Amino acid sequence: MDTSEIERPPQRSAGILLHPTSLPSVCGIGDLGPAAYAWVDALARARQSWWQVLPLGPTGYGDSPYAAFSAFAGNPNLISPELLVREGLLSNDDFAAGHWPADHVEYGPVIAYKAALTAQAWDHFRAGRNKALGTAFEEFCLQEADWLEDFALFMALKEAHGGVSWHEWPEDLVFRKPAALQQARRELAEQVQLHCFRQFLFYRQWCALRQYAHQRNVRLIGDVPIFVADDSADVWTHPELFVLTPQRRPAVVAGVPPDYFSPTGQLWGNPLYNWEAHQRSGYAWWTARLRAALRQVDRIRLDHFRGFEAYSEVPAGQTTAEKGRWVKGPGADFFGVLRDQLGELPLIAEDLGVITPEVRQLRLQFDLPGMRILQFAFGGAFERRFLPHRHERNTVVYTGTHDNDTTHGWHQTLTADERRFLRCYAPSTDNDIAWDLIRLAWMSVADYAITPLQDVLSLGSEARMNRPGRPWGNWRWRFRADMLTEARIDRLAELTDIYERA
Repeated sequence: MDTSEIERPPQRSAGILLHPTSLPSVCGIGDLGPAAYAWVDALARARQSWWQVLPLGPTGYGDSPYAAFSAFAGNPNLISPELLVREGLLSNDDFAAGHWPADHVEYGPVIAYKAALTAQAWDHFRAGRNKALGTAFEEFCLQEADWLEDFALFMALKEAHGGVSWHEWPEDLVFRKPAALQQARRELAEQVQLHCFRQFLFYRQWCALRQYAHQRNVRLIGDVPIFVADDSADVWTHPELFVLTPQRRPAVVAGVPPDYFSPTGQLWGNPLYNWEAHQRSGYAWWTARLRAALRQVDRIRLDHFRGFEAYSEVPAGQTTAEKGRWVKGPGADFFGVLRDQLGELPLIAEDLGVITPEVRQLRLQFDLPGMRILQFAFGGAFERRFLPHRHERNTVVYTGTHDNDTTHGWHQTLTADERRFLRCYAPSTDNDIAWDLIRLAWMSVADYAITPLQDVLSLGSEARMNRPGRPWGNWRWRFRADMLTEARIDRLAELTDIYERA
């Protein structure tokens, strides 16, 4: 389908934040199968223009989409076995629905289950099932070779070494000695091909889903984390692009100072970029990364935007982010090159936290919409810039994000004074605090309005997606299909029409 012919979203538009892992499915984790298509249908009926997702990469430490094994690869856990059955790569005997929790993801068993199913599909493919896919697979491997070959080898080596970090591999592999890499490619050829095949399946299913969404006039907002994981194919393959010790371990790591989310700051632990090396290359790696992302989505939420103006540098080995120092980032030079290379910059600047005049000026210079979080307007990390009457048109207003509690959960934590101010500012019209904030967002002057599905469903803290600073137990929430009733969909459609966001 020629996406250039699709009607562009109206200037005022709306959407819902929901990661695919949270979709209903019979496989223990949301995926790109029938439930994803039903979700797109629900968005269309609700008159929504946008489906926002979290990063789509293969998750590593803590199952976090913000700690992926690759900045380019897709998450094979999102591959739908049901669609593989339709394509003849699995049979009903191979694929049988298990007994999985309906309201959360049990990552350990699910990852093993999905890996076994895709390995079975690979065996069937090699045995001659659906031979028509052969040419498409070969073309995919050629088109994506710049990142795919190293990623597939990285994953095969990680499995061969029991899943440990690449820092713990034999020294010749850590330092990517050509002879060692050649031997590994020879000995692990079948496993490398399996990982290439999984990426092929992911991209094939994702592109088909995106095309279906476009046909329903729904576009996708993706998420590109500013930093990559230390244990990733990116750092292993391109050590020159990061600030590492001679042993190729991070010399300094990423984090943010103490804030509303954490009194000791957030110690992310990601290696920091060698921005001088990136600049010398014309930011080639970043340009390739964003080009790859824009083949998956229509607009990108650029995580931790302020880090491109200045970022917090924490000495490696610290246990908190309290001893970090601010270091200047690449700033306008970076975004100017991106604009020259990519043309339009379809980015959303995640400008939360400590925002200086320099950060604001950088965003305005490149005409990037910022973010406004309504929960922050009324309680906790109160900031006046988040109050609806202070919003600007070129912004995206959210009731909350994946890092916030649900609106119902958040409301329970407000003080009496905060609740009183909220009710004075916005008397309830829906008798449901989540829908009160949705209404405030939808009536805002901001061009874009987004709400997490949890707020549409009026759920409490049990449905929270992430608790920043807690390394375990996050990213697990799923909704049941019966929760998203026609009444809720139509209610959202009505608000979207009233406030001219349809």
